[in-house]
Amino acid sequence: MSQVAKITNKTTIFPNINTVRNHFLSSFMKISYLIFFSNKISQYIMNRVSVFLMFFVLCSISFSSFGQNSEYKINTIVIDAGHGGKDPGAVGKHSYEKDIVLDIALKTGKYIKDNFPNIKVVYTRKTDVFIPLKERPEIANKNKADLFLSIHANSLENNTRTYGTETFILGLHKSKDNLAVAMKENSVMLYEDDYSNKYEGFNPKDPASYIIFNLMHSLHIDNSTSMAQHTEHQFKNRVGRRSRGVKAAELWVLRKASMPSVLIEVGFISNPNEERFLKSKKGQDYMASAIFRAFRSYKEEIERHSSRSLEAKDKPVELESSQEVYYCVQIKSSTKKIDLNANVFKGLDNVVEKQVNGVYKYSVGQSSNLKSVISEKKLVKKIIPDCFIVAYHNGKPISIKEAKKIQKS
Repeated sequence: MSQVAKITNKTTIFPNINTVRNHFLSSFMKISYLIFFSNKISQYIMNRVSVFLMFFVLCSISFSSFGQNSEYKINTIVIDAGHGGKDPGAVGKHSYEKDIVLDIALKTGKYIKDNFPNIKVVYTRKTDVFIPLKERPEIANKNKADLFLSIHANSLENNTRTYGTETFILGLHKSKDNLAVAMKENSVMLYEDDYSNKYEGFNPKDPASYIIFNLMHSLHIDNSTSMAQHTEHQFKNRVGRRSRGVKAAELWVLRKASMPSVLIEVGFISNPNEERFLKSKKGQDYMASAIFRAFRSYKEEIERHSSRSLEAKDKPVELESSQEVYYCVQIKSSTKKIDLNANVFKGLDNVVEKQVNGVYKYSVGQSSNLKSVISEKKLVKKIIPDCFIVAYHNGKPISIKEAKKIQKS
């Protein structure tokens, strides 16, 4: 009996080899799957953490700049001629996008340098060479640029009628056309080897990839919008081009730039008349001078808030009654007049319109008490997330720091 019991126990403890093998393979597959899945989860988490950290750093820079607004001055601008080398960009009947935008970029830089010799002008490319998409904003970041301009030309397949300029800021697309532009411009990364790893798994052809821009679109949005509006204003009113307006899209080249930045589409080379204009020396001179004038207006607007601007140095502000200083919450700016009853202002009371340098600015909560305006901003932010506080003295915009100084006096 004891022998039988012993054998029975051995049989129970040591199953046949097939059972062992099947059990082992099953366990191995489960462990492998868990390891693989865990790696995927880790990779996903790390990617999101890196995006969050970048967002946090850029926010810190942004808020730091805002806090030091009175010391701000434009010293460096980076001009990016889109595409180049093996990447022709849009293709017209008689031209390539890469050639047209390079000429306009170089002319724009020359206008800026001739008129503002103290400003450092940096180009992402000065010849017909291929520059990886991710390196373009990195050049701006490395040079600590105050503004990043990326110049492009547009095209539509089997459409020779559409024409006009449009300037993009980083944001969430509101139409299929804007998404199409983003996909076209982002597809430049497909020319690079191992682009998926370089661009954190981003697929320029997959709409789902564009959700990553949700974290980034609000950084520098006001200054970027201002530059874009000045640009379209110049194209329309000084050069006589058809302006298709300021638009938002998920553009990688803007996402990685840690300063105000815009992507300018100077026209459609799929349109024969517009291609002819953009290919001509006269057309390129006009477009470059328009971008320069937009930059000059933008520079004046930004530096008006700075105590270090030339105007402030030459003509110090005389301190006057604090009753002439007030703050308000700016909610919108536009080159076109907006009806105060428009849907964009729905839910807001006592919207005030003010025109500054040809740009209409809309605000609420006007008061000489900064604390009350800060409280007002918290409420307005629920309706207009990108609102911010501005200050005026004698009807002219000044920095908040300068406003406080005047009030203390």
